[in-house]
Amino acid sequence: MKFQFAVGIALAAVAVTAVTGCSTSSPAAAAGTPNGSTTKIPVVAAENFWGSIAGQLGGDHTSVTSVITNPDTDPHAYEPTPADGRTMAGAQYAIVNGVGYDPWAPKLLAANANPARTVLTVGDLVGVSGGGNPHRWYSPDDVRKVIDQITADYQRIDPADSAYFAQQKANFETQGLAEYTRLITDIKTKYAGTPIGASESIVTPLAEGLGLTMLTPETFLDAISEGSDPTAADKATIDTQIKNKQLKIYVYNSQNSTPDVQAQVNAAKAAGIPVATVTETLVPSNATFQEWQAKQLQGIEQALAQATGK
Repeated sequence: MKFQFAVGIALAAVAVTAVTGCSTSSPAAAAGTPNGSTTKIPVVAAENFWGSIAGQLGGDHTSVTSVITNPDTDPHAYEPTPADGRTMAGAQYAIVNGVGYDPWAPKLLAANANPARTVLTVGDLVGVSGGGNPHRWYSPDDVRKVIDQITADYQRIDPADSAYFAQQKANFETQGLAEYTRLITDIKTKYAGTPIGASESIVTPLAEGLGLTMLTPETFLDAISEGSDPTAADKATIDTQIKNKQLKIYVYNSQNSTPDVQAQVNAAKAAGIPVATVTETLVPSNATFQEWQAKQLQGIEQALAQATGK
């Protein structure tokens, strides 16, 4: 999919580059006194699923802003505003997804160069390059890597509060993510190898993390994710899988329900195949990452239980 980036927006963002010279943009200022920081690290996340994690790991020592927060917004096709440029200009720490998912984000950062800024590109961190599956927040293993990296970056930016960030990480992993972790373990233990179908590639990292077997052709999954037309052959394959009940459950992204996808959802329901839903971004927008993910995992677990009797 081709993305457009308004030149006027980029120029507006450049105009506010000087803002980054404030005291909170330097590691020394963020570190504050030996007894702890006196200022908060200004953090900007391109998407709110990463922003939610960053905020919980940073606690009182960070101020986190997410650019994309509206569940109706398509992150792939988002066109940033001048306000987004100003937000990025003030970031000492920025988190972008990468892998072609949010190409507007690195452009904003480049338009507001700041040598004191640390940038985490998730795709680079987890080793997924352009053309790979960008939906890394649906990979439990990659989420853990991001948690580790954000904590390490906070500790480097604000070494005086290193112990605080370590405790935030421990609390988040043992308490905040407890239900998320339990559901992943339970599903993998009970249903590993269960064949499933899906509407798009957003489900693939999650299926891998849960040990489920994806039967939907990858070319179909990619086509829906990228907004292109799936082939007739792929649609015929899925129709056959549904008709013959080769799929135990069908999982679809309710924020990207094309006519082809809706036809498959209807066919699956008519065939008695349980259907579960996921979304691209936080729903509701004020939910935490773990609340959002746990609710979706519960839906998948219930669908699997209904389909298998386990």
